[in-house]
Amino acid sequence: MHLARFPRIALGHFPTPLEKLENLTRALGGPNIYIKRDDCTGLATGGNKTRKLEFLVAEAIAQGADTLVTQGATQSNHVRQTAAAARKVGMTCHALLERRVGNMGDGYETGGNVLFDDLLKCHYEFRPDGVDMNAEALALTEALREKGRNPYFIPGGGSNTIGALGYVHAAQELVYQADTSGLKIDKIVHATGSAGTQAGILAGLFAMSTPIDVIGISVRAKRDAQIANVHKLAVATADMIGARGELPVETVEAYDEYVGPGYGQPTDSMVDAISMLAAEEGIFLDPVYSGKGMAGMIGLINQGVLKKGENVVFVHTGGAAALPAYEHLFTKQQRA
Repeated sequence: MHLARFPRIALGHFPTPLEKLENLTRALGGPNIYIKRDDCTGLATGGNKTRKLEFLVAEAIAQGADTLVTQGATQSNHVRQTAAAARKVGMTCHALLERRVGNMGDGYETGGNVLFDDLLKCHYEFRPDGVDMNAEALALTEALREKGRNPYFIPGGGSNTIGALGYVHAAQELVYQADTSGLKIDKIVHATGSAGTQAGILAGLFAMSTPIDVIGISVRAKRDAQIANVHKLAVATADMIGARGELPVETVEAYDEYVGPGYGQPTDSMVDAISMLAAEEGIFLDPVYSGKGMAGMIGLINQGVLKKGENVVFVHTGGAAALPAYEHLFTKQQRA
């Protein structure tokens, strides 16, 4: 596995820290909990998409692109980071935002990540819930091409084989950090959505013959669908980097009990998880991905799936920029 074979541009701050959460470990009384701080990647407040964009934007540059086109939900962390990457390399960004989450108040479509999209001069349009967003974004890509632009399409979440290379690299980085500090990792836990993060980690570990369990906490899809999506992309990514053998579907673990009413919809366990990590460790999670991922990890500790004495790494995928759009769930301020 030699990732230097693939074009890459520096957009983030790496390696991200690997820290032990002493207070949270003590409070939960279960495994030793560590956190991989991919909220600290640096690009427009950071997040996991920066790793993917280093490879995706490099390919866009190689193709002579002048515009990045992508899509996501209204409070998309991916759109924010893609817009920032575009500005950093002198491109424009066009994005489609899906109204997946309703009943969140007027500020939901103007605050949080959408505010950052405005600051980054991202050209965005809204689409209704339930449409094929990648198809809509591809149509926008063709429309821009007809107008004389040279657009480069990035699927939702940056989750294709090129984007997944970012988390192949993250797997290498994490294993190196663990090895140099004498840490034997038993489990990795993170929120899983568009599949690129989990698929990249799995492909990277598989290529290195590193037997660490990777547990995805689904934020949208049902368990079987999520496993199928992750496995398909992990196999394609492993093949692209030259890993030997077939990555078994049994290596893909996903839990769907923490989605709640739907993608981006609040749950009590998410609110409790965000509040707990902030109070215990001074670290902010986000309400769509990492908050539900942490809720899942806490649930698995309480169920005994993650056991005392194990070393568990939680991958913080970022997204605290979305918290102001969910202010009513956390604020104690009384409005006049």
